[in-house]
Amino acid sequence: MDKRSGLGCLVEVVETLVLTLVIFFVIQNFVAQPFKVQQDSMERTLEPEQYVLVDKLTPRWDPYKRGDIVVFTPPPNYTQDSPPFIKRVIGLPGDTVSVKDDGKVYVNGVPIDEPYTFKNAAGINEPTVPLNDQSTWVVPAGDLFVMGDHRKASADSRAFGPIPESSVVGRAFLRYWPISTIGILQTPSYPGVPTPLTVP
Repeated sequence: MDKRSGLGCLVEVVETLVLTLVIFFVIQNFVAQPFKVQQDSMERTLEPEQYVLVDKLTPRWDPYKRGDIVVFTPPPNYTQDSPPFIKRVIGLPGDTVSVKDDGKVYVNGVPIDEPYTFKNAAGINEPTVPLNDQSTWVVPAGDLFVMGDHRKASADSRAFGPIPESSVVGRAFLRYWPISTIGILQTPSYPGVPTPLTVP
């Protein structure tokens, strides 16, 4: 191999590495991003040390829905230097979300069915309770009301209120590690919940 062909080979290797890095950068920042679950707040749907893939692309034209699992930056006035949180969207802009004495969550006056919430040793869903003196929230325009599936282990909108959509990294859609847990994260439906008339 002469110097010229060796130099050409080196240039090809460098071009390939640069192209690979550019593709990785584009995918990581604009399409999909891996995320490691580090909190207990989404048990049993998601367990600590599991990995999910976060969709950062489709939310640009497909708005977040009730039941979506989202990764977001926690409010700076609530916690400092914390890793991103992962929770479930319960309330959309204009929704009124209430936690009642019966331990259920109401959206626009309708109790929602939440089979995904954490079950105790007896197999019973643990009741949802307020985390401060407030038990009813109206979700402003551009915000989402989020809660963890393991309500007793979750710091969520019950504590810090609705979160701005701008703080959301994306929608978790695939659990891919460990391999034994691989599966699509389904978005549940909430039949009977009326659409709010106005968005504040």
